[in-house]
Amino acid sequence: AGIGEGAPTETGGRLAETSEGGATPIPPPILPRTAPLFYVTIDTFPDQAGVRYDQFGDKHEITAVHQEIIVNMKELLKTSYYYREHFEQVVKFYNLDYPSKLADLVSGMSMGSREELQRVLAEEDLFTRLKLVLQLMKNDLEFARLQLKVNQEVEEKVSKDQRRYMLMEQLKTIKRELGLEKDEKSTIIQSFREALKDKTVPEDINKVIEHELSRLQSLEPSSSEFNVCRTYLEWLTSVPWGVSTEDNVDINKAADILNEDHYGLEDVKDRILEFMAVNILKGQVQGKIMCLVGPPGVGKTSIGQSVARALNRKFYRFSLGGLYDVAELRGHRRTYVGAMPGKMVQALKNTQVDNPVVLLDEVDKMGRDFRGDPSSALLEILDPNQNSTFRDHYLDVPLDLSKILFVCTANTSDTIPAPLLDRMEIIRIAGYVFQEKMKIAEQYLVPNCSRDSGVKEEQIELKGEVLGKLVRDYAREAGVRSLLKLIEKIFRKAALAIVRKEEETVAISLENLPKFVGQPQFHSERLFEETPPGVVRGLAWTQMGGATLYVEATGRAAFVGDEEDGEGEGEGGEDEGGEEEDE
Repeated sequence: AGIGEGAPTETGGRLAETSEGGATPIPPPILPRTAPLFYVTIDTFPDQAGVRYDQFGDKHEITAVHQEIIVNMKELLKTSYYYREHFEQVVKFYNLDYPSKLADLVSGMSMGSREELQRVLAEEDLFTRLKLVLQLMKNDLEFARLQLKVNQEVEEKVSKDQRRYMLMEQLKTIKRELGLEKDEKSTIIQSFREALKDKTVPEDINKVIEHELSRLQSLEPSSSEFNVCRTYLEWLTSVPWGVSTEDNVDINKAADILNEDHYGLEDVKDRILEFMAVNILKGQVQGKIMCLVGPPGVGKTSIGQSVARALNRKFYRFSLGGLYDVAELRGHRRTYVGAMPGKMVQALKNTQVDNPVVLLDEVDKMGRDFRGDPSSALLEILDPNQNSTFRDHYLDVPLDLSKILFVCTANTSDTIPAPLLDRMEIIRIAGYVFQEKMKIAEQYLVPNCSRDSGVKEEQIELKGEVLGKLVRDYAREAGVRSLLKLIEKIFRKAALAIVRKEEETVAISLENLPKFVGQPQFHSERLFEETPPGVVRGLAWTQMGGATLYVEATGRAAFVGDEEDGEGEGEGGEDEGGEEEDE
């Protein structure tokens, strides 16, 4: 039998099987003594595990540290659940009267770092070892106290919030039982009914509202459909159904308000007074569509606020410039996320009356793209025969817009579609002449600039000849916007001089005017003192205003053709055409 076969014996050899079925022991192999031998020296330390703390004789410091460890352990058992659980499991195997065993027990339960525990294990001196164990226990005790403090704060907050929640729920239940308060759904429905209390809602719209209220009652507040239905009802109930403001019937008062805010613009003022007179005679409130066409800076937008104040109506303005999406006017379908009504519904909600003055600014600058044509949507809004039953895509109920006074503004009527232009009453504002600009500057611009800049009237001297110089040589546009900027610039420089205490009163004269506003932009109205032969003076019109120009006819030689055809007249023929030159 070979080595490795059979089972091992007690002496390390193996048993080999014989033919009779028995087993004979095989001696272990003898290894040659070629491996080196190692000699180990062992020092035994005195075993102090069986020595009680009171058997150390005069080593009172060991007894003191031992007692201190026990005191800290009792405090730690009260504070830390981790220590208390481990102590209950292992205390029956240890006797706390033996310092060495106590050190082993505390080190085993400690949450100190690996290095600190290794230092305790490697320490030979019992007193030093006990001090290391005491330091570990002190650290664990501080950590346990901090952990207990955090737990108490969290539990206190949770218990406080839980207590408040329980009390609030009990309060709601008590109020509901006494009939003092209803649940959230009933409160929302009640608020909708309160919003419709003082309104005259048409019958067909009232049916829609009641249907939505019953649908809201059957929905759960946590469902998404509940919020959609609630938002729809909020918009329906916020529309001022049948709520109107009483128009001003004092024509003279309205005329004074219009003259107070604007100088000139007699066509617009007369048209507003005519509108008021018709309403007074008919005894009812009605709307109208007017379009003010003129260059920038003539007061088209600001006249809308004056009209609303003269009529004692609410005012709402929004700009159509750059508007591409039809949904801005007609609203979005409710199937879309974040759907909202159009501008007309928003105007009614913000003013809370059904007869406001709505200013459609920059109606000539609307855009058009794949999202639709906003000008086509305005056809229904601005048509007196259709806007009484206007339907917004979001609300999907008929709205009466016939009582609204629409005031549109545009710089030119060329870009307004013809069907839309046909529905509006065009009032053209050509601009202001020299005398009108002087009156506007004296009555409106100078007082407003004085108020806005903080410069009092007695602190600045601005004569009429200076204003005339500004109008004639600096601001020749049709409006007064450039003139306002120049006057504001003068008042700002005057304010700086007064604050620097350079002057107590700033006097503006023709000599120092360039110091405030720079050199004049225009030096003369005429290019020629006396027009030469062939030159005439003309006028040009643009949407920004007007300008003077000279038209000059220049002579040219006649074309010399084929003499056989009889078309040639020779050189130096008569003038046949003219050439325009814009000077």
